[in-house]
Amino acid sequence: MHTFGRLPSVSRQELSLLIVTVVWGATFTIVHVAVQQSGPWFFVGTRYLIAGMISVLVFGRGLGQLSRAEVFAGSAIGAMIFLGYGLQAVGLQTIGGGTSAFITALYVPLVPVLQWVVFKKRPQLLTWVSVALAFGGLVLIADPARAGLTVGPGEIATVVSALPIAVNIILIGWFAGKVHLGRVIVVQLLVAGALGLATMPVVGERPPDFSWVWLSAAAALGAASCVIQLTMNWAQRTVSPTRATIIYAGEPVWAAIIGVFAGEQLPAIAILGAVLILASSLLSAFDHR
Repeated sequence: MHTFGRLPSVSRQELSLLIVTVVWGATFTIVHVAVQQSGPWFFVGTRYLIAGMISVLVFGRGLGQLSRAEVFAGSAIGAMIFLGYGLQAVGLQTIGGGTSAFITALYVPLVPVLQWVVFKKRPQLLTWVSVALAFGGLVLIADPARAGLTVGPGEIATVVSALPIAVNIILIGWFAGKVHLGRVIVVQLLVAGALGLATMPVVGERPPDFSWVWLSAAAALGAASCVIQLTMNWAQRTVSPTRATIIYAGEPVWAAIIGVFAGEQLPAIAILGAVLILASSLLSAFDHR
């Protein structure tokens, strides 16, 4: 039952996920610049190996108690991180950020659909309305007509990336509370990084020439990735995957706001999209499933 007589409270976990979207929005441009000077799989591999090494320094004392269940959970989540953000980086080599944001937004409706298909958790009507508002807002922010949406290798790679990103969110929610947070973080980050580098010879990608651009970007995003994954794994112990996804949909809003401060213009249609996403987040707060 939903109560509209008073505003719903926002938990620490939900607030933490909101902060995660701010970090994502701030780092989107960094990824786009970095993959212009480094192959996407090298960059993704380096980024997550750095994140993994940072997590080892934080959680290293408990690694001796690593269980098979934690290895499995971390490997499954790490594989989805590798596929989702690796393919997204591949797409960003040839398509712009607006087009990428529009296509990647497919993970928003995918999460409740996958929850329904795999776990038989049929979303409530209010959830569908929230997801529809979030997805519509993402479309308006991306403005695909302005971005010139076409179907090419970059677009196809980004479309495929939406599925593992959605599965990643669901897996984090599934394993949350069942395994040790720190040990799983270490495994998933190291697995994502190792798979990224292992993909290079398979696709014929060669290591890039040294550049402070990709190195500093990988180091900064490695640290950010460690914090982001730690926050997601902790917060999704109590926040449902669908609710978390609607919060994550705010990423392009923050990216647009940060872009304005960086000198970019925010068209009226993007402002309307931001309003829709804000509305979806507020509406989802009434869903207490």
